[in-house]
Amino acid sequence: MQRLRLRFSREARLKYISHLDLIRLWHRAFRRGGLELAYSEGFNPHPRIHLAAPLPLGVTGESELMDVVLAREASSHSVMTAVNRQLPPGIQIVQAMPVPLNTPSLQAQVRRAEYLVEVATTLSRQELEAAIDHLLSLESLPWTQQREEKTRSYDLRKQINNLWVEQECASSFIIGMDLQCDSSGSGRPEQVAKALGLPEPETIHRRRLMLAANRESAA
Repeated sequence: MQRLRLRFSREARLKYISHLDLIRLWHRAFRRGGLELAYSEGFNPHPRIHLAAPLPLGVTGESELMDVVLAREASSHSVMTAVNRQLPPGIQIVQAMPVPLNTPSLQAQVRRAEYLVEVATTLSRQELEAAIDHLLSLESLPWTQQREEKTRSYDLRKQINNLWVEQECASSFIIGMDLQCDSSGSGRPEQVAKALGLPEPETIHRRRLMLAANRESAA
């Protein structure tokens, strides 16, 4: 068997594909590419495909991470070439590299995620930067999230590592967000935008994931 770590991009045309459908897409691409995936054990075996942190619906990503386990060894280049030929437009492997089979799971290694969030606003750059500075100065930010019939309360400030103005556009700003993404919780860009007093983001793009081991990132 062989474990490969793949870095891939997901563009806007596929930003509404669900996590389950994305796994099916990868499974099909490997099968059609002539590559045999290893399967989990148990009553309901699954192909050993593991994403570091699934992208939410509507979010694009340029440097996502995924581990796959192959039943037989193959070169990283041949895997990347064979699978990319089977993928639809809008998703592509940009790097493939072998990792030891006993390496900790990607899900256990992810610590932070960096986003670029475009928000339309009439605020000036100075006003926006003042709002960012104020939020970052807070020791805590109690937050309540309503999902279906469940209410979750937590400290949103603990999920925010850093915020900055990445780019100023004609009628909007692109805000950089370095947010927590681990077992303690994952910061949601739309909630951070709301905490800044801004409307729902126009676009959300995940630029990279940052891992615990050696501060490895998906940059």
